[in-house]
Amino acid sequence: MTSERNIQRSVLPNGLTILTERMEHVRSVSMGVWVKTGSRNEQPEVNGVSHFIEHMVFKGTKSRSAQRIAREVDSIGGNLDAFTGKETTCFNIKVLDEHMGSALDVLSDLVLNPTFTSEDILRERGVVLEEIKVDEDNPDYLVHEIFVQNFWKDHPLGKPILGTRETVKKFQQSTLFDYYGGRFFGGNIVFSAAGNLDHAKFVDMVSEKFAGLQAGQDDWASGAAPKTRAKIIMRNKKALEQVQICIGVPAPPIAAEDRYTSYILNSILGGGMSSRLFQVVREEHGLAYSIFSELNPYRDTGSLCVYAGTSIDKASRVVDLIVTEFGRMKKEAISAEELRRAQDQIKGNMVLGLESSSARMSNLARQEMYFEQFFGTDEILEKIEQVTIESVQEMATQIFRPEAVALTVLGNLKDLKITRDQLAC
Repeated sequence: MTSERNIQRSVLPNGLTILTERMEHVRSVSMGVWVKTGSRNEQPEVNGVSHFIEHMVFKGTKSRSAQRIAREVDSIGGNLDAFTGKETTCFNIKVLDEHMGSALDVLSDLVLNPTFTSEDILRERGVVLEEIKVDEDNPDYLVHEIFVQNFWKDHPLGKPILGTRETVKKFQQSTLFDYYGGRFFGGNIVFSAAGNLDHAKFVDMVSEKFAGLQAGQDDWASGAAPKTRAKIIMRNKKALEQVQICIGVPAPPIAAEDRYTSYILNSILGGGMSSRLFQVVREEHGLAYSIFSELNPYRDTGSLCVYAGTSIDKASRVVDLIVTEFGRMKKEAISAEELRRAQDQIKGNMVLGLESSSARMSNLARQEMYFEQFFGTDEILEKIEQVTIESVQEMATQIFRPEAVALTVLGNLKDLKITRDQLAC
């Protein structure tokens, strides 16, 4: 049972979980097939294969060409998309409720009947290699990627979602089918939908398509949590005008009991224009145009990272100011005004973000995968309200430990040096 009346859950005999949320006031239906697999499930030699498969399902199925897929979706005004993360891969579509059957037919065909032809693999390999180049030319992305690779060094969580040039070049048809067969099975899939739909009818429709899918045993949560490494990485890239800074610490996993406290802490530290880092580094000192903090939680670990872009002569000072704010969060209690503002910001963002059927669809699937239960909006808002000034300070003391602070600096560094003593918060 769930805590909200319009949310229902069913499980097919093969283990596939179906979740729906009825939204009678909308005319849309959003559907998502969520596979519990991502880059952290890959062996090093096939790093990037989850993302490559995400691309390849759009190249054609046993009954549809890539062109036919595109035309069918366009003809019903649908929005068909997919994405790959560290821990999940999602194939989704949003349409008018009257076209739900047609949309489900296309979506299920993509997931269940890919062909992975050698010709398509060859073409798509070139596309993904260009995608890798695009990301490597983006300094914001690159500094984060270097940070993650060293923060979770020698663990799949630290590997790039896109893979590397070396791994992608080696993908063959057998590579894709082997990985697909080992991850795309009933017990490893959540099918979520939100919008103007009836649960029983939707379950019947999904069952008709997916009943023949092999069952399999969900091993998504297996394996040890990765260890973090607090390294200082100075990467020289002379072509960059700015120095890119990423400084971070371990943070609670996605389902931790104290996760709401970490949301509040992150919001106060660098979650918006009123945050401490934005006000101190940009507004008071004028040292950076862009500076923010973000939480990256996963099923068994997480990180809190601060990003800033600045000039070479200001980089060391920016690091000092960031570390000073880490220390302040530990030594000085936040104000009641800061707590109130952060709570209202998070609550507002959450409620406004759940106004669309696509957001509701994603929320259903993520709660099922990470929590195995559904928390209603009112319950979450109450949890946010329960965060205290004392709990935020305790969280800061827990995560902002000098020996746990990792730093990556990217740019035309010249003689720039950052010492471990500078990271003592």
